Amino acid sequence: MEGFTMKADGRVRGNIARGVEVLVVLKRDQRTGKLTRGVVKAILTRSRKHPRGIKVRLEDGRIGRVQEIVALKKGENL
Repeated sequence: MEGFTMKADGRVRGNIARGVEVLVVLKRDQRTGKLTRGVVKAILTRSRKHPRGIKVRLEDGRIGRVQEIVALKKGENL
């Protein structure tokens, strides 16, 4: 399918790894749904799936739930 981009599901732990570029919702932004871009440093959610997104710590220390995976590794598009 030309022009179709598949987005990896941020609610599934297996789709996320260290070094992956993601869009997360920070705790303070849950009401507005504002997305923050960052690179995963650590995965904090232990379960395989989470309905609101897998919780991660970004390289800059902020913590949020993954809504979308932007790139597999820094600079590599999905």
